[in-house]
Amino acid sequence: MTKLLRYLKDYRKESILSPLFKLLEASFELFVPLVMAKIIDVGIPNQDVSYIVKMCLLMVLLGVVGLVCSLTAQYYAAKAAVGFAASVRRDLFGHIQRFSYSELDTIGTSTLMTRMTSDINQVQNGVNMFLRLFMRSPFIVFGAMVMAFTIDVQSASVFAVTIPVLLIVVFAVLLISIPLYKKVQSRLDRVLMMTRENLVGARVIRAFNKEEDEISQYENAGNELKGVQLFVGRISALLNPVTYVMINVAIVALIWVGGIRVNLGSISQGDVVALINYMSQILIELVKLANLIITLTKAIACGNRIQGIFDTKSGMAEGSREPVQVQRTNKVVEFDHVGFAYQGAQEESLSGIHFTALRGQTIGIIGGTGAGKSSLVNLIARFYDATSGRVLVDGVDVKDYPFHQLRGKIGMVPQKAVLFQGTIAENLRWGKRDATEAEMYRALETAQARDFVEAKEKGLQTEVQQGGKNFSGGQKQRLTIARAVIRNPEILILDDSASALDYATDARLRKAIRRMDPDITVFLVSQRAATIQYADQIIVLDDGEMAGLGTHQELLEHCEVYQEIYYSQFPKEA
Repeated sequence: MTKLLRYLKDYRKESILSPLFKLLEASFELFVPLVMAKIIDVGIPNQDVSYIVKMCLLMVLLGVVGLVCSLTAQYYAAKAAVGFAASVRRDLFGHIQRFSYSELDTIGTSTLMTRMTSDINQVQNGVNMFLRLFMRSPFIVFGAMVMAFTIDVQSASVFAVTIPVLLIVVFAVLLISIPLYKKVQSRLDRVLMMTRENLVGARVIRAFNKEEDEISQYENAGNELKGVQLFVGRISALLNPVTYVMINVAIVALIWVGGIRVNLGSISQGDVVALINYMSQILIELVKLANLIITLTKAIACGNRIQGIFDTKSGMAEGSREPVQVQRTNKVVEFDHVGFAYQGAQEESLSGIHFTALRGQTIGIIGGTGAGKSSLVNLIARFYDATSGRVLVDGVDVKDYPFHQLRGKIGMVPQKAVLFQGTIAENLRWGKRDATEAEMYRALETAQARDFVEAKEKGLQTEVQQGGKNFSGGQKQRLTIARAVIRNPEILILDDSASALDYATDARLRKAIRRMDPDITVFLVSQRAATIQYADQIIVLDDGEMAGLGTHQELLEHCEVYQEIYYSQFPKEA
């Protein structure tokens, strides 16, 4: 948590002025009981109305000045806290963007969303409360005690006994609460993860009639969260009543001692009232301090969790900040005995992958589910790093490229079609920022999407809803293909991105891509033999290993795995 405080350096002025104005407010507040004592001891016995009015106006003035100081302090505290949270959120988002797929897979989406939202909000609230109260409350507590001693030492001895006991209670609750709030946040992570999974997979849950099971599991997770929250809530809830009881006992003791001192003539009645007011001020400030400690406890727990994300470094360092000098060769992509294992996996997902893709070739990749097809193409764009061997693009190891240069060569169409909220044009410009309308329509024509886009009333300005839910699966796939081809990449990777297309549209798509640029190297990942059978080279994967490499005809003659896949789809040719 302490490392996050560096984000307050841009708000030094606000971080200093807010506590200072709070101290000013507290100083004026400490004078109020003395003014009241004067009214009781001087104005009322002498029936001096003008003196009473003058003292009342002084109290009003102290209140108004205190209010102005309080509002100013709260303004500066809010400005510092909001700016602090915005800076943390910006840097955390940037840090997450630098994660490789391995870190994203390990940490999980729901955890990262919790850190970016509720955790940062808790820390923001903690910073705000800290700037407003961390000096004011202790200042009033000890200031009231000092003022009480200036009135009467014997009566003020009640303060000297009460305050240390109250501080022990407050800090005891603090020590117990901090680890419990960490448990609350971890249980909240689980609830958020289940919420996200259920909302994303709602159709699957209903298709398998699993609503009741999911509701039951969600209730169990919710009950676990509720149980921990209730437990820590009970401990935190003890704080206010315990402090109230102790303060009230102290007030009773103060009235008893003060009454004796008045009878002896050592102090006046006004002094006793002032002492009781000081004790009440201490009570109010200790309650505020208790709430501040609870808020800070939550903020510290959340801040440590945020810092945990900052401390997680990407296992994929950028090769160079400057563009790499590349000699244009005929060998576009080379896999040199490449092996790859996911983080924490016992076995490799890919092993011994060795092939060369020449410029202008179409490389088909086929294999059973889990054979490693997506893993292979993800290594080209360096979404993951090979654990052994080398992946070369234009003769240079992908680990030596700056990310922007490497990925600028590649047009990637992932397995899951992802569109972003905005217009069709805005989504296409992800591929090329300054794309003209003519370029967009050419890309749509290549992706076999022009017809349905032109059929829309607003054409390229048609709104895309969140996740592209106002488009069918096939339409989303074609739009993502258009987004990739609009940049005219050197390497185009289609990761099973035509699975929702019919065979005729799929065939037209492949022909259009081939016409687009004869030098483009295309990687076609597919479960369909018909999609990849006309590729210049076909890589057959089986359990992470290359079971075959060659043309369609060569593989039909020599590769049993390819024969099994092909003839299962075309049984009449078997």
